[in-house]
Amino acid sequence: MSFEFVKHLPKPKEIKEQYPLKEEARKVKEKRDQELADIFTGKDDRFILIIGPCSADNEEAVLDYVHRLKPVQEKVKDKIFIVPRVYTNKPRTTGKGYKGMLHQPDPEKAPDLMAGLIAIRQMHAHVIEETGFTTADEMLYPSNHWYMSDIVSYHAVGARSVENQEHRLVASGVDGPCGMKNPTSGDFNVMLNSIEAAQAQQQFIYRGWDVKTDGNPLAHAILRGGSNKHGNNITNYHYEDLIRLCDMYAQRDLKNPACIVDCNHSNSGKKYLEQIRISREILNSRKYSNDIRKMVKGLMIESYIEPGNQKVGEGIYGKSITDPCLGWDDTEALIYELANSL
Repeated sequence: MSFEFVKHLPKPKEIKEQYPLKEEARKVKEKRDQELADIFTGKDDRFILIIGPCSADNEEAVLDYVHRLKPVQEKVKDKIFIVPRVYTNKPRTTGKGYKGMLHQPDPEKAPDLMAGLIAIRQMHAHVIEETGFTTADEMLYPSNHWYMSDIVSYHAVGARSVENQEHRLVASGVDGPCGMKNPTSGDFNVMLNSIEAAQAQQQFIYRGWDVKTDGNPLAHAILRGGSNKHGNNITNYHYEDLIRLCDMYAQRDLKNPACIVDCNHSNSGKKYLEQIRISREILNSRKYSNDIRKMVKGLMIESYIEPGNQKVGEGIYGKSITDPCLGWDDTEALIYELANSL
């Protein structure tokens, strides 16, 4: 057989019952979910900052990082709403390499998806319980969404997934903001089609059930750059790109037109320090155009304790084992700079 069935995994309901979110944490999440929704609908004019490691590979370091964000959030709370990136699923272009904590709770050991499910649920819960933050994660595997549906506040559909029918349909049933990235080609129409699908009512097969969704009015765009037919980066964070997205939104009957700009990936060419300059440019564009100011709700930035990245096994605490990230000192300075500019 082409498939080896290694282990039957528990149903999402069983995992949720075994590893429940504590009542106090549930109330924190409920409050923050409403605040996020108010920002995306325009009732709250704070700026969203989705920030953290490219991949949440180590719970101790992730919690250390998020604890560092807490006093910074308190100082900028009137202007910036921080959502820590706790990305536990890592897409791999070639299908090889570290695929995130879901696959490997320990990056230096063999995959163990049962242990991974437990580890990622507990890590997200510990962030809420210890810091009062709720988290963002990538919905890389739509069938796994229900394991985390009660515990993650912000979901993103990646550039390689956004054209997939199942991702779009499951996004229509996500409670809360779901960012749909532009595809690796950079095509805005593909991204807007995915938003339209996610905002619509849908009926489909999900985990062996015939399900219906109400549609997600908080589905929105994430601009992350792209690449052309020669494999060269195409940026899409400049003023002209943002105006074009405003115009394209205006031509469609979509709810709550909104955009998060991903300052890394193809927008920076994975030159992580460029995220600082890109952030500044986007804030300047918001000042110049009221349409851009209303549409661009925030930024996504890859940041960790130590700058850059390392290979699996090098063992530098708080340093990315996937894409390079800003270090803590630059991160803290950037957040204060952004707050002063808003």
